Amino acid sequence: MNFTSAELRKLLPAIAILVALLAAGGLLVYWTQLQERDAARELAGARTERAQARERLTRIAEEEKEVNDKLAVYRRLQSLHILGAEQRLEWADAMTRIRTSRELLDMRYTVERQKTLATVSGKPANVDFFASTMKVEIALLHEGDLLNFLHDLRDSGNAFYSVKRCQITRTGIAATGASIVPRLRADCDIDLITIMDRAAKT
Repeated sequence: MNFTSAELRKLLPAIAILVALLAAGGLLVYWTQLQERDAARELAGARTERAQARERLTRIAEEEKEVNDKLAVYRRLQSLHILGAEQRLEWADAMTRIRTSRELLDMRYTVERQKTLATVSGKPANVDFFASTMKVEIALLHEGDLLNFLHDLRDSGNAFYSVKRCQITRTGIAATGASIVPRLRADCDIDLITIMDRAAKT
């Protein structure tokens, strides 16, 4: 179909409008694609930030639980008076109380000088473990006297009591009807362990 010059002139405005609309449509599609890509990037960034925030919250919760667990252990040690300097007067008072309450006929003990224990793997650098060995000799009516003594000693606190050695021997003394005679004798070595934290505030 051939158009005359007059007809082409009449069609030019419509063609110009069509070209403009096509260009506008193309620009709109391109702008929409750009917006979609930006939205996708923002969504991915938001998801990443949310995942990182969740990881941080999980880490904080784990660290808080770890701190609370360590604090519970610290408070337990503190309540037992295991932390800090030796409490020899309290040890002596505890031994006197046990001897009196258990009515032990003969109990003798000595506490050796404090010594540093070998380094414990995994311990903090500023924490040291010390032990003083208590040598105890007790006259026993029966084996239960020794078990009761060790139980009471453990419950007295003021240190962590670690029994290194306990030996029971017969005294060879025959029982008489006139008096109660201990027929056994216990000889024990017990470590009284304390913990010193050099970083702790005094």
